[in-house]
Amino acid sequence: MTAVPADTGSTGLRILQRPKATTGLWSWVTTTDHKKIGMMYFIATMFFFVVAGVEALLLRVQLAVPENDFLSPELYNQLYTMHGITMVFFVGIPLGATFFNYIMPLQIGARDVAFPRLNAFSFWVFCAAGIFMYSGIVLGGLPDGGWFNYAPLSTTVGPDVSGYTTGGGSGELAYQVHSGRMLLYSVGLQIAGIATLASAVNFIVTILNMRAPGMTLMRMPVFTWMTLIVAFLLLFALPVIGIALWQLMFEVRFGANFFNPAAGGDPILWEHMFWLFGHPEVYILVLPAFGIISEIIPTFSRKPIFGYTAMVFAGVAIGFLGWGVWAHHMFAAGMGPVANTAFGLTTMFIAVPTGVKIFNWVGTLWGGKVRLTSAMLFAIGAVAMFTIGGLSGVTHSVVPSNYQQTDSYYVVAHFHYVLFGGLVFGAIGGIYYWYPKVTGRLMNETWGKINFWTLLIGFNVTFGLMHFLGLWGMPRRIDTYYAGFGWEQLNLIITYGAFLIAASIALLLLNVVVSLRRGKLAGDDPWDARTVEWMTTSPPAHYNFAEIPQISARDELWHRKHAVSDSGDYVRVPAGGSGAIVVREVEDSDIHMPDPSVFPAMSAVGLPIMGWALFTSGNLMIVMLAVGSVITVGSLFAWAFEPSAEEGH
Repeated sequence: MTAVPADTGSTGLRILQRPKATTGLWSWVTTTDHKKIGMMYFIATMFFFVVAGVEALLLRVQLAVPENDFLSPELYNQLYTMHGITMVFFVGIPLGATFFNYIMPLQIGARDVAFPRLNAFSFWVFCAAGIFMYSGIVLGGLPDGGWFNYAPLSTTVGPDVSGYTTGGGSGELAYQVHSGRMLLYSVGLQIAGIATLASAVNFIVTILNMRAPGMTLMRMPVFTWMTLIVAFLLLFALPVIGIALWQLMFEVRFGANFFNPAAGGDPILWEHMFWLFGHPEVYILVLPAFGIISEIIPTFSRKPIFGYTAMVFAGVAIGFLGWGVWAHHMFAAGMGPVANTAFGLTTMFIAVPTGVKIFNWVGTLWGGKVRLTSAMLFAIGAVAMFTIGGLSGVTHSVVPSNYQQTDSYYVVAHFHYVLFGGLVFGAIGGIYYWYPKVTGRLMNETWGKINFWTLLIGFNVTFGLMHFLGLWGMPRRIDTYYAGFGWEQLNLIITYGAFLIAASIALLLLNVVVSLRRGKLAGDDPWDARTVEWMTTSPPAHYNFAEIPQISARDELWHRKHAVSDSGDYVRVPAGGSGAIVVREVEDSDIHMPDPSVFPAMSAVGLPIMGWALFTSGNLMIVMLAVGSVITVGSLFAWAFEPSAEEGH
């Protein structure tokens, strides 16, 4: 292949020329390589994961003993709010984006995503959202209304009898503090939503248009299918919460009355809009883990996944049914018996496709030659923990039972089994599984198994016991409690469990770092895997594949490595035999790849500046809005007029 010199466009303005750094910090800032962006997502997500974990530990220290004053009520409210927001929007969603970015293009045999610069833009906007949200540390406090931020709590300042809600002071100061915290919530999540929407469009276009020749939709790996479903869910769910966040911003900053019943607004409107996004969000968070599990279990069972078609359509069904269950979060809001019954039934229905997936994973394990690697342990652990969370979720669908569980620690236990048990266990399995592909080295298996068992024990000690706390009447979101309710011992044990989880996560991160230099060399296919990403080098070259693979089977790599014997059994093709994988070395200049650009990162810089403008008034607000707009819009225009390729490329 011979590269065709590209049209370099205008080179008169240096600002319009592409950066050329291939190493160092600047090369990462300007990269458009989906693999580098995936790694940056991983680092940023792990940072926020640690932040959210520290917040959770502080909460557990506060609740370890009754009538504790380790945290003030005001700080407690901010910490539990930010723990929820961080875990959902800055850990859960970007953790999926980490795997989507790095693995999905490789799995479909593509050299990059459809819009590489848009991909970089998504990452930098995500970072800008995180910085903006946590800027409350220096701007009067972090959001403190819970991650759901119900109206009218979000839109009005209460009587503030003790002074802790507002930090004391005058009524005007109280309103300013409250307004600032709600602006951080509404504007911060809108910025994060821009990043996520851009990613969703990118992944959909990539999967539908850039699959390798022969990879039909029903030959796509299950992980890629889950990526596609999640991207569509994001595309349709985010605008709903986006509108609600705009309404909240106008209410707290400019005096609109969308949720104020005294002025004709409706606080239940916020609940509907929030949960119309919020319940599909549960599947947005957990379906990536379902995809990861569906790659790990067949590989380490040495079998194709059982019921591939059912597995795919179960994922699609979850995507559709997920839109019909939002109001089961609102049974206690007074919707009436007809609505409650309808949403109770739909909540039961969605257990069916989820059960199909669990059945298929068990069917894949059944009769397989199971290898209990760290990745496999985490995958099996995710299935088991998610199943427990699913079963407790079914109890929420029974309306009278739901009334008893609402706002209790039973609910906290349930959603942690679903999201931490499903998402985090599955994602950690994915880290152990694909680490060799990303780095070329294996993670320490002994440490990995210690990591799994300590996390499993700590997780069940922490969240399993919360079921009992909830059933014994302990409300969630309280900053302390009196002795004598029978909650003391369980709270203390739960706090010990939380610290065991923290120790286990610290071991995981240590394993990730140490294995970069000391891990055993992995080779290109260390797990005898089945899918296309293992057909290239570990780590992959920046162009992914020297030649785009021709796909002829669902588990393409596995079929290339095995043939059917006379007795009907699959046997390994000898090295050098027909179908063996040959990784061809090519000159970098032979393959045209997307060029780096500084404008995606620059475009993101202006967004938080415009957000901070809302904390000001008068001319200063106008100036900050103008500066932010010029940076973002100007960068987008420069992006549009950027030369199509580096000179001589």
